[in-house]
Amino acid sequence: MSQANTAPMPAALPEARMLEMVFPDHTNHLGTLFGGQALAWMDKAAFIVASRHARRTVVTARSEEVNFRVPVRKGQLAELVARIVGVGHSSMTVEVELTAEDPLTGDRRVCTTGRFVMVALDSNGTPATVPPLPHVGA
Repeated sequence: MSQANTAPMPAALPEARMLEMVFPDHTNHLGTLFGGQALAWMDKAAFIVASRHARRTVVTARSEEVNFRVPVRKGQLAELVARIVGVGHSSMTVEVELTAEDPLTGDRRVCTTGRFVMVALDSNGTPATVPPLPHVGA
C-alpha cells in the first residue's frame, strides 16, 4: 500500500488572487474603470492576504505608490494579485498588481500597481504581533 507524499511544499510569499468583471457601473464616462474602484479592489486583495497571514483582524494603515499605467476597459476581467513582501511587528507591506484581460482574446496587460500597509489588531483594537514571512527557497 503506497503512502501519500507528506513532504512540505516549498515556502512562498503569502499571496491572494481575485477576479472581478468590469461592468458599466464600475466605469467613468470614457468606459474605463474608476480609479477609486481599482483602489477598492486592490485594498480588498491586500486585506485578504494580510488577514490570512496574520489570522487576525487587519486594517489598512496606508496606501502608497499607486500607479495607474493603462486604463482598464468595460468588459475586461481584472485580476488582482496581492503579495506580502514585508512584515514588521504588527504591520504587513502588501504589493498589489491589477492585470486587465480581454476575455475574448486573452490579451493581458498590467494596468495598476500599488503598495499597502496593513496592521493586525487584537480584540481590543490595538496593534498585535504578526508572524514572520516564511523563508523562501530550499
